This record gives sequence, C-alpha cells and structure tokens, in this order.
Amino acid sequence: MSDMPETLSALREALEAEIGARLLVDEPLSAHTSYRIGGPADLFVTVQSQDELGRAVALAREHGVPYFLLGAGTNILVSDRGIRGLVIENRIRGVKFEVQGEGAILWAEAGTLLKDVVRESVRRGLAGLEWAVGIPGTVGGAVVGNAGAYGGYVSDVLTRVGIWQADGEIQELRANELGFGYRTSRFKTAHGEQGAKPVILSAQFRLQPESVEVLQRRVAEYTHQRQARQPDEPSAGSVFKRTAQYPAGFLIEQAGLKGKRIGDAQISPKHANFIVNLGRARASDVKALMDMAQETVRQQFGIELELEQELVGEWDG
Repeated sequence: MSDMPETLSALREALEAEIGARLLVDEPLSAHTSYRIGGPADLFVTVQSQDELGRAVALAREHGVPYFLLGAGTNILVSDRGIRGLVIENRIRGVKFEVQGEGAILWAEAGTLLKDVVRESVRRGLAGLEWAVGIPGTVGGAVVGNAGAYGGYVSDVLTRVGIWQADGEIQELRANELGFGYRTSRFKTAHGEQGAKPVILSAQFRLQPESVEVLQRRVAEYTHQRQARQPDEPSAGSVFKRTAQYPAGFLIEQAGLKGKRIGDAQISPKHANFIVNLGRARASDVKALMDMAQETVRQQFGIELELEQELVGEWDG
C-alpha cells in the first residue's frame, strides 16, 4: 500500500472512524471507470453528502495524503499501477428547479449524472441541455471539461458554480470567471499542489421553456446519432480534441489506424477517435495506441493531436 505507510495508516484509521465500512483498501479502479481499466487506489471512499466530502478532504489534508476526486470515471485513463493516496468518489446528487422570469434556473449537485439532469429538464419542458443526453459523466466533470456535443456547450447555459476552496471556504463563481474554452476551464488547467485544487460542489444553469414534444424529438435524434456513430464497447469517450482543421477521428482513419489493436485495446472500427476495451485491456495498451495515433498523424500530416482524456495515477515520465 503506497510509499507512505505511516500517513496512510493514520488516515485509514481516521476515515474508518468517520465513515466505517465504506472505506475500501486497495480498491481496483477498473470497477469505477468507463474504460473498465485501472489499478488500485490505496484508499477509496464514496461520499454521499457535502459534509462527508468536506470531512474526507480535510482529513486527507490533515494527514498530508494526496487525494483524487472521482466522478463517473469517464474521460480518464487510470494507470495500471493505480492511484496513490485517497480516491474520493462523489455520489452527491440532487437537482432543483426555480422558475425565474420566462425561463428557469436549474441547480444540480456536482455528483449528479448529466443524463439525469437532461431528462428531468426535458420532462419539465426546459431547453438548453438536451445535447448532453448521451454524455455519461457527472455535472462536475462536465463543468471541468466544458463538455459539449451537437453544437451545444456547458458554457452556453452555465451561470455559476459553487466551489470549495483549498482553505475550506465555500465560494460562488460566475461563469465568466471560469476561463472556459474548447473542452477546458480554469479547473482543468489549474496546477496547484496535489490535493489543493478547488472542488466543484454544484452548478447552476439558465434554461428556456420549449415544447416537451419538440425536446423529446431532439433528444431521440441525438440519441440515435450517438448510437449510430459511437462504439458499444467500454471506452472513455473521445480520445483527442478536434484540431483546428479536422476532426481527430478523420486524421486517425486517414493515417490507416482504424481498427488497430494492441492487446485487448483497439482503435474502434466504428469511430477512430475512440479507443475501446475488448475485454482485458490494460492502461498501457490504451496509452500505446494513443502514442501511436499521435506519432503517426504527426509524421503523415504534420498535425499534433492533443489528448482530451486525462491520464490519472502513476505513469512513467
């Protein structure tokens, strides 16, 4: 269990006193990621309230143990060696709607699944997030990466977020303070000391009224398009960001890599910007395909592919 046996042991005892049997030791992260890939977390706990989240983070800081906040486990590749320290899985979920003028304000906890928020909004006849119906992550993860699809982005409808600062202060930030860009935000680009980044607690969105039937048709069309274009096997979504000139999948396919396989990892024959797990893929297999795609596209087209997925855990270099 990690390189910090004394600090980890002390944290383990403190968390067991607070949370009890929900604290897991050497928990395989393959059970908690959409790739179904990932080595063990030294300590792993699921939190279901802001009080639990705050206490887990405070204890980790108090004991000098790094922590990683996990949402739905999408858009990340966890290394085969896993994650050192504490992994906190955020299952704090809740949604509230407030009519405001001609529209409505949607407030959602960061651990709420994005697809659930979309379906509830559509049921209420509120437009603005239906493009996100097929995105498998959480609200918090969608804010961090400024998730988008079919021409819509989180930044189009987000009004503010509630965050927990590294010093424990709860603060609200307006959308124009979040540094949104293509698939990024200030939360993704922050490089403070490990375990000292702000934690997103909640998000508020401004939605507009529209016919439920129109919204349902739109959601059905987006769902159909996604099912037709994207693979069914375990993956973590788009591997690379779109380049200035071309979609990444187009370049990878033109480079002759569609269907390329290393171990049980494969560049999907259905969509070349997806890497899928055919059963027993390792993180090292997926990373090798990522590197191959980047190098081949660079050599053939002189274009640099930028990762959209985040490499998490212990990696060489």
